[in-house]
Amino acid sequence: MHNRFLDDRTSRDIDLRIAKVLKDLGNPQPPLRLELVRELLTLDRAYYSASDSGALAETIHRLKMAGKQVLLRPALLLDVVKKLDLKALWVPDRKRILIDAELPPAKQRWGEAHEIGHSVLPWHEAVMHGDKKRTLSLACEQQVEAEANYAAGRLLFMQELFAEQLRGSPLDFGHVKKLSGTFGNTMTSTLWRAVESVVEPVFGLVSQHPRHALGEEPLRYFIRSRSFETQFSTVTAQDIFTRLKTICRGGRGPIGQDEVVFADAVGGNHVFYLETFFNTHDALTLGVYNRVRAVSVSV
Repeated sequence: MHNRFLDDRTSRDIDLRIAKVLKDLGNPQPPLRLELVRELLTLDRAYYSASDSGALAETIHRLKMAGKQVLLRPALLLDVVKKLDLKALWVPDRKRILIDAELPPAKQRWGEAHEIGHSVLPWHEAVMHGDKKRTLSLACEQQVEAEANYAAGRLLFMQELFAEQLRGSPLDFGHVKKLSGTFGNTMTSTLWRAVESVVEPVFGLVSQHPRHALGEEPLRYFIRSRSFETQFSTVTAQDIFTRLKTICRGGRGPIGQDEVVFADAVGGNHVFYLETFFNTHDALTLGVYNRVRAVSVSV
C-alpha cells in the first residue's frame, strides 16, 4: 500500500483542528497522553477481543461500515471481526472508541489516535453512520482513512514539534529510533511520519524479511516523500525489495545497509543510502537521497 497525500486545503483544515486540540491541552511535551485527549473531547474508550466481546456487542447494532449494517445479530460478532480484521472502531453516536485488546500496546496507541482522528473531523460522521450517498465509493473510503491517518500522525507527533526535532539531526535509522522513543510511538509510524515530513527524495518500505519472505504478499507499505513520488515515480516497492535481497543478511535488528542506485523518471541515475532494520515482525527500510551518480567517461 502506498501512502496517500491530501490536498493542501484538507491538510490545512485538519492541521487547524489538531492544533486546537494541542492548544487546549496546553501544548504539552511528548509523549502525548491520549487519556488527556479523550478527557478533553469527552470520548469513551472500551476494548473487545475474540474472547470478550461485550463492549463491541453493546453498540454493534448501531455500527455500519461502507453503508451496510455490519451485524444484524450479536451472535455474528466474532465472524465479522475475523472477516474484516477489525482492530479499532469509532462509534459516533456513543462517542466511543473500541480497541482490539489483543493488539500490542504501541499499536493500540496508533489505533486509538486514528479513531480520535475520525472524531475530530465532523464530515466523517456521516460516513461512519453509513450515508449511502458517500460511502458506496471505494475512493471515498480510502480518502476518509487517509484523512484519519493524517490526523493521527499530526496528533501523536505533535505537529511542528516533530518536524523541528526531525531537522535537528541527519535522517537515519538512529534518528528515527530516537524520535520513536521521544514521542512514544512505534518505529513504523515514526518512519512513516519522518518520510512524509522531509522535502528531499526519501522513501520507507515495510515488508517481510528480504531473505525469508513467505507467501505472495511480502510488501506491506511503501512510503514516499512528495519529491520522491514526483522525481522517482517509476521506482516501485518491488524494485526496492529486490535490491534488499542482495544487501540484507539474516537475523534481527540492523540487517543491512548499502548505497543503491535508482533511476529517476527521465533516466538519470541517483545514489540512495539504504538501511534495513528487522523487528522480528517486519523489515523497516529507510532510503535517503545521497547524490547524483557520476557518469564514467572512457578515454
